[in-house]
This record gives sequence, C-alpha cells and structure tokens, in this order.
Amino acid sequence: MKVQVSTSGLQPDEVVAVARDGALVEISGEASEAMARSRSRIEALAQSETPVYGVSTGFGALATRHIPPERRKDLQRSLIRSHAAGTGDDVEVEVVRAMMLLRLATLASGRTGVRPAVALAYASALNAGITPRVLEYGSLGCSGDLAPLAHVALFMMGEGEGRDRNGEPRAASDLLDLGGIEPLELSEKEGLALVNGTDGMLGMLILGLSDLSALCTAADVAAAVSVEALFGTDRVFAADLHEPLRPHPGQADSAANIWQMLRGSDIVESHKVADNRVQDAYSLRCAPQVAGAVRDTITHASIVVGRELASTVDNPVVLADGRVESNGNFHGAPLAYIADFLAIVVADLASMSERRSDRMLDPSRSHGLPPFLAHEPGVDSGYMIAQYSAAGIVNELKRLAAPSSVDSIPSSAMQEDHVSMGWAAARKLRRAIDGLGRVLAIELMIGTRALDLRAPLAPAPATAAVRDELRKTVPGPGADRWVAPEIQAAVEALVSGRLIDAAKTVTGALR
Repeated sequence: MKVQVSTSGLQPDEVVAVARDGALVEISGEASEAMARSRSRIEALAQSETPVYGVSTGFGALATRHIPPERRKDLQRSLIRSHAAGTGDDVEVEVVRAMMLLRLATLASGRTGVRPAVALAYASALNAGITPRVLEYGSLGCSGDLAPLAHVALFMMGEGEGRDRNGEPRAASDLLDLGGIEPLELSEKEGLALVNGTDGMLGMLILGLSDLSALCTAADVAAAVSVEALFGTDRVFAADLHEPLRPHPGQADSAANIWQMLRGSDIVESHKVADNRVQDAYSLRCAPQVAGAVRDTITHASIVVGRELASTVDNPVVLADGRVESNGNFHGAPLAYIADFLAIVVADLASMSERRSDRMLDPSRSHGLPPFLAHEPGVDSGYMIAQYSAAGIVNELKRLAAPSSVDSIPSSAMQEDHVSMGWAAARKLRRAIDGLGRVLAIELMIGTRALDLRAPLAPAPATAAVRDELRKTVPGPGADRWVAPEIQAAVEALVSGRLIDAAKTVTGALR
C-alpha cells in the first residue's frame, strides 16, 4: 500500500497503515506546488519591516522580540533544540510514525510556509523506516504537542537519537545517512511549523479508535460466551427489543452480534423450559446497552478525528489570499475531550466484563459450575486469581477515566494561560485500551473453560469456534497450571483478531 499525501488530507486507515504496517508515503505534485506558493509568501515577509510571528520575532512570551535577518536560522534551530525537552520513557514507534505522517500532511496543505524539501525529508524518513526517539512527557496539548514534535524535528536536523527499522538505537546523523537523507537546515518559520500541531494526540486517537473498535466486537463475543456459560437467555438480544424501542445504533449492533453468536446453542436451549428465572443479571442482560454506548461514543470520536484530519494546525498560517495570520487552532481541546470520554467508556466496558468473569467463578451464582472452575476445588484454585488480575486492571482503568482535560496548568509566563492536556489524555487512553483487551481476554479464558464444563451440552457453533481457536494456545479444564502464560496467550489470541475471525467463520460478518 502507498499513501499519497496531498492538500486534501488523510484518512484514518492511511494513518494506521503507515504507523503500524510501514506503508510507503508519497507527496502529490499538487501539494508540492502549494508548498512552493506559500513558501514564496513567507520569504517575501521575511524581507518586510513588519514583524511577523515566528518569521522575524521570538516565540511564545518572547514574541515581542525582533530577530534580525542574519539570526533567523539560529532562531529556528534554537527553537527546536530548546523545545526538545521531553523526559520519561520512549514513546512507541507507531505513535512517532503517526505523528510524523500527520505533521507531513499539515505541511503538504500549503498553509505552513515551509519549503517542499522539508516535507520530502519527513516522507523519506518514514519510507526508510527510521524513527526519531521521542520521550513521553513534555506536551501540554496546546501550541501543539511541542516537545514531542521538537524531538522529531531535532532528529531531522541530524541531532538527537532514533531507531532503525529493526528497532536498534543509533545517532540521528547515522540514521539519516543510512536513509540517504540530508539533515535539515531550517529557514524562516520552518522550525515553528514543525512543532505547532496536535499530531501526537491525534495519532494516538486514530490508533486507539482502531483498536477500540475491534475490542467492541470482542466484548460482544465475550458476552455471548459468558451468557451461554451462565445458563443465560438469548431472548433479550432479539432485534425487536432494541432498534424499534430504543434506537441507539450501537446498541442494536451489539445485540445483533450476541444474538448471532448464540444461534444453535444446545446449552441455551437446555434450560428454556425448566428454568424458573425471570431475568438475568445486568452484566448479562444489559451487555448491548453498555457496549452499544461505547460504540456510539466511538462514532462521535471518529467524527471529531475526521474533522481534525481535515484541519491545518499551525500558527501562524498562510491563507489563500496570501495573508499570514496568528490563530489558536493548535489548542487540543476537541481531541482532549474525546480522549477523556473514551477512557470513561473503556473503564465501564471492562468493569462489566469483569463482573461476568466473577459470576462464572462463584458457585452461588454460576448455576452448577464448580467453584472457580477448579478441577478439584480445595486442592485446585482454578481461575480464582485470574479474576483478581481483571479486577486490578479495572481499578486502574477507573483511575485512568479521571479526565486530564479539566486540569490546565499555565505556561510560558502566562502567555499560554490555558492548555488542553490532550497529550496526557491520549497517553492514558492508550494504557486504558490495553487494559480492556486484557480484561476481555480473561473473560474469554474463563468463559470458554465454563463452556467445556457444561459438557455434554454443546455450545453454539460460533462460541465453539472461539473456544477451539483459543484451545490452540490455552489448554482446557484440568489440574492447576501456571496461569500467567495462559492469560498472555489469551490476550495475544484476542488482540491479533484470531478469536473474532474464528467466530466469523460461523456467523459471517459481525458488526
């Protein structure tokens, strides 16, 4: 796959393809021409007596300082060096690549005033598989993701550090040489254009939405397995109880998935007549309402991400009529809010999953399953502590659901007196999504063992397919074994898509 970067922006799947799959990048001729036009305007302003922010002035609270022409390259270089002030652990390679591609897309809009050669250098680095080293802390999500983007720009200047295609750390100068890329010598406005964007938080949101969308389907599959294992009813998932009565699209989709997963289940049929229960617990009966609300939140978040992908985020910008104007489009509030919102729904979806896991392990609520699904209860503890792991993760997810975006800390001598904290919101969302995948994997590990213990009753063909796929790496019931590797194997089977693909071999497409 090759992704063309033009003046019309990017699509989320293109960002994922470049960030994760190493798709190649090319810059359209139209974008190169647009960059050349806006660059000529910046060069004209550089000769003017009128001060222009970022061209002939300092930055932030130093914007009133005039910079003479002979010092303006020093100004851009100093900006990058001083702003590359991150600290902490390395940011993941996929996030850095997403940042680079998104910054490239803004450069290609022809609204930033950089030379086409600057954009070409970023594209060449992506195609060469070399990645700047970016550190976790340093962005307040306003004036863009300054420190993370400055680390990228520093690398492109031939300073700092990065990693090669195999993940090995090397000096930036060596890596650029390996890729046949000349280090950038920045001219007027260019340093500013490389750091003044929401690309870090946007990149993390795009990657997170891709993962979370898949986990919503996984949550429906896990719920179906648990409903079946707990002798629950499938009647509450019938279509006429959802869209006609409560027309939330996500709820209808989730109910349809669970209904499909339970079709043909001997386990479900076995207790329809004899069972005197009127209704199941909320964690079973209300699964579509919760997972559906997560889906609808994703839809809203995707709309915001789509708008941001269509945006030119820089300050100042070169407008179509040639004006160069300062603005506040670098403020990350729209992205910060949805990152925080998504962290809330992730925590709740995981919380419901953990409640189903706990129910399957409790003999007073599991309708005939052995305590903790143990082979010989008392001698064996079964999956008792696997539920502890899920509960511990859910506790952290609830903490991560506390919003970052409500906590502005002023900076730059009160020039930047309200910031978004969008980078922090997106960072914690990544961790939350990882935790959700682990909680769902534990539920599936517990649920599929419970299905085995319902023998000779047969599960639905779709849930059986999920169980059989998981059995390739996670053994079935038996005496106690080392549980941690089984959990990790279940996580890998889930996040790789193998378990969902197995379900689809029976159900066809799931929503």
